Amino acid sequence: MFDMFGMMGKMKEVQAKMKEAQDNLQHITVTAESGAGLVKATVNGQRKLLKIEIDESILNTNDQDMVNDLVVAAVNNAMLTAGERAQEEIKKQTEGLLPNIPGLDLGSLGL
Repeated sequence: MFDMFGMMGKMKEVQAKMKEAQDNLQHITVTAESGAGLVKATVNGQRKLLKIEIDESILNTNDQDMVNDLVVAAVNNAMLTAGERAQEEIKKQTEGLLPNIPGLDLGSLGL
């Protein structure tokens, strides 16, 4: 027989673990670079940009488009990697709590 109360208790446990895992994402930091290290972007697991570092040598150039492109590339790389690390962390934190459902995408949870 289906245990509705047991299932509700399990869902509350899953929700609590998911909240804890999402809160812990702020402690994951990822740094990515572009232009062979001329621009570095640091992002946390919540995909918030924490820091941009731009090498002085490219700030003195007249090529604004190149600087813009390098910043965008570094930020995009950091965001992508942070998203992957966040999904890994969520999976690790909730391992054994969620049933193995084909097609279950934790990325749809706003990570």
